[in-house]
Amino acid sequence: MLTAKAARVLPWLMLLLAALGSGPALASGGASHETRTVLDLTGHWVGFTALIVFAIAYAVVIMEEFLHLRKSKPVMLAAGIIWLLIAYAYSTQGDTTVVENAVRHHILEYAELMLFLLAAMTYINTMSERNVFKRLRAWLISSGFSLRAVFWITGILAFFISPVADNLTTALIMAAVVIAVGAGNTTFITVACINIVVAANAGGAFSPFGDITTLMVWQKGVVEFQQFFALFVPSAVNWLVPATIMALTIPKTRPEAMQEEIAVKPGGYVIVALFFLTITMTVTMHNFLHLPPVIGMMTGLSILKFYGYWLKRRSMRPPRDELHGPEEKALQAPTGKDAHFDIFKSMEHAEWDTLMFFYGVILAVGGLGTIGYLAMISNIMYVDLGPTWANILVGVISAIVDNIPVMFAVLTMNPDMGLDQWLLVTLTAGVGGSLLSIGSAAGVALMGQARGIYTFFSHLKWSWAIALGYGASIWVHLLINGA
Repeated sequence: MLTAKAARVLPWLMLLLAALGSGPALASGGASHETRTVLDLTGHWVGFTALIVFAIAYAVVIMEEFLHLRKSKPVMLAAGIIWLLIAYAYSTQGDTTVVENAVRHHILEYAELMLFLLAAMTYINTMSERNVFKRLRAWLISSGFSLRAVFWITGILAFFISPVADNLTTALIMAAVVIAVGAGNTTFITVACINIVVAANAGGAFSPFGDITTLMVWQKGVVEFQQFFALFVPSAVNWLVPATIMALTIPKTRPEAMQEEIAVKPGGYVIVALFFLTITMTVTMHNFLHLPPVIGMMTGLSILKFYGYWLKRRSMRPPRDELHGPEEKALQAPTGKDAHFDIFKSMEHAEWDTLMFFYGVILAVGGLGTIGYLAMISNIMYVDLGPTWANILVGVISAIVDNIPVMFAVLTMNPDMGLDQWLLVTLTAGVGGSLLSIGSAAGVALMGQARGIYTFFSHLKWSWAIALGYGASIWVHLLINGA
């Protein structure tokens, strides 16, 4: 039984605790027996400094083509500085647990994404080493198609290859074809490159494997694998509208076919089959066993490694008529053309700059979210503007700023939206980068591959047609996929 003094004091203590728990700058969380405070640093010098650091880093990323400085370097440095600032702010309050838990959470998100992409990149690089893509290019070059036919064929292939291979690899392969076929015809090369960029970005929007942003949405669990295919028609409209307009400028002339014979190396088609098997296994394990997608991809990568080992051992095996005894077998030197095949060479050729860029982006944007800026932006965009206009704006921003940090920011904000709106932001973030040549990895890569022909301003001349496709795809999506 409480004493009279305790009975008088207890209500005041409870009132004081309630007041502390409802303060505007602090929010309770953590374990049940201890209180963790989350600071609102949006008006603090730490928050302002973090914003400036992030802005400078991303300005350097945008100027990568002129500075020749890899994009991963500034964002990795920015991520480190931002979290140092946050840790300092919390340490002054005597709390380091919130920062530690937040950093570990974002590193876990990055690890899943990085390992997934590493497995996919290794498969793509191995198929490239086996001449699978060179064989496709050789067939297109030697087939004798007209320029308009090449325009449509490369666009169709880019649209349907990018959902399983990344849009960057797809764009580079198709651009090599149009540059070879249209040698000397700058108008054709320019328009065909724009068509490839739009098609590759649009094709990647309706598949979890087609773009980093769609992969992030799938891994987050807000859209299931089969639900992405509801974006097929809007994605096709996004590409077909500008493609139909641009095709009118291309003559039907038929350039002389160039003879190029390239054979697929042993095991090339088997590796393609293993890649599709890996995708199937990844989707099945995620949908039915609820395992993270990275588990399926890494398991598929292990199968590829075993198959690579078998290819290497087979190439080291001498012909049967040369084998006379165990001594001769042991002394026989490997002579097969795949004797030096090493799957780790394909892993070495992964886009490590891109993978490190993702690290910097996820940690830097995650830091801004911990400060409180993403909650502010979410309130402005998704409450004041509404989800539809906010998601349309996301696509426009993706044409200027890389869609990866934009989509990660949306996922971190986690606005309360239905499936139709999550699909809309997936669509706009995926295809919005086509509005400008610098808006996607495919566009930036092709500016380097067709240097002096496909440029920022040559792409800008057709931005109005691409914008028509952007608007049409949104209208079609809202029409057929609306809530």
